[in-house]
Amino acid sequence: MDRRDTLKTLLVGTVGGATLGTIGCKTDVTPADVDNVLKGDLPLYGRLPEEIEHDRKINAETFLNKHELETIAVLCDIILPATPTAASANDAKVPDFIEFIVKDLPSNQVPLRGGLMWLDGESNRRYNKVFSGATNEQQIQIIDDIAYPDPDNKKPEMTHGIKFFSLIRNLTLTGYYTTKMGFDDLGYKGNVPNVWDGVPADVLKDHDVDYDPEWIAKCVDQSKRDVVAEWDDKGNLLT
Repeated sequence: MDRRDTLKTLLVGTVGGATLGTIGCKTDVTPADVDNVLKGDLPLYGRLPEEIEHDRKINAETFLNKHELETIAVLCDIILPATPTAASANDAKVPDFIEFIVKDLPSNQVPLRGGLMWLDGESNRRYNKVFSGATNEQQIQIIDDIAYPDPDNKKPEMTHGIKFFSLIRNLTLTGYYTTKMGFDDLGYKGNVPNVWDGVPADVLKDHDVDYDPEWIAKCVDQSKRDVVAEWDDKGNLLT
């Protein structure tokens, strides 16, 4: 199992409350719809007026600066890069999601900004350049130390970096796997109608019961699944 598959297993059980799902019953959600949601220009299904206004207010604010967003984009590509079969976290505009979250949940602001500062400081200490300006190999060397810390060789100087990476990794996974691109990566299709052809024969046999042929022809014939049932005045099923 590769790194991306490992990350997918962490998220597969929690995708049910997906962000795009809040767009409502639309079945033709487009990238433009997603952009409008991020800008607060598209009313979301079931949202109260004050909630819509709250989102517009949050989107109008600025917290992360250009350098911080560039660094987050680098981290997103390291955590969830594009593959031949799946888009990257940056393709799904995860940095925009992270910026929204830290404005919507201010408790994340100090840990995130402090972590980005720590990352630049560590990169400067090792390579005399900020993290986003380091080579990919140099970036991975730092990330390996904070993403996979050795429990038997704890380094106190890496504690802040380890906590920060746990935060940014969680935000990246949440942001990506609650988009349509993330759904596609997981193979998640949401609720779909199934085909019910009655109680299994072995269960009926265990209870010594069986279906009335006339009833089952009317109620469990899947060729008639789109036919609206009709009843007579006495409650008898007609079709």
